Amino acid sequence: MKVSFYLSVFIAASLISSRLPAQSAPAVQATEYLFIDVHHLGAGKVKYEGVAEAHAKDLAVEKKYGVHFIKYWVDEKNGNVYCLSSSPDTQSIRKTHAEAHGLLPDQIYLVTEGSEAMTTGGNPFFLDIHELGPGKVTAKDVAGAHQKDLAVEKKYGVNFINYWVNEKEGVVMCLSQAADSNEVIKTHAEAHGLIPKYVMEVKEGE
Repeated sequence: MKVSFYLSVFIAASLISSRLPAQSAPAVQATEYLFIDVHHLGAGKVKYEGVAEAHAKDLAVEKKYGVHFIKYWVDEKNGNVYCLSSSPDTQSIRKTHAEAHGLLPDQIYLVTEGSEAMTTGGNPFFLDIHELGPGKVTAKDVAGAHQKDLAVEKKYGVNFINYWVNEKEGVVMCLSQAADSNEVIKTHAEAHGLIPKYVMEVKEGE
């Protein structure tokens, strides 16, 4: 009788446990990466105020796709917009832009950034772009070059704020403040000789 009783209890317990829902592990937050997406809208076709409105629409949608837009820069003269965000992937950024306002980026760069410095009053912002080629630059290389920029910048009245590196495409973007673009170029030239392909005055938003 005892054997039969214990056997019945064991079978009943097994049946109950088999019907319980499986216990899943705690949800792990999706990994986020840093990206800069670029919109080439054409000379004379973009104003800072218009980008600010589009950015507000992005902010209203971004949580749906796990995106966090951090800052943006507008080159009104050439019609370029650069957006800095964190996101699990590039498609989430595209989906956010698509739903928010329909303006899809022409490029999206996965980037590594440096340490941000304080902005100073007075001088405008400049974004300079170095296109060094796929596989021809590392984040470590750029960190070293940036330190050389910092050692020279005061001579030309430049304030380098931050930089972003895309190692795959060999693209480096530097944000600074200066009296004009020539001072940015002179600083790079003396510091390490790497002259940017483009230097554009930009307005910053966040």
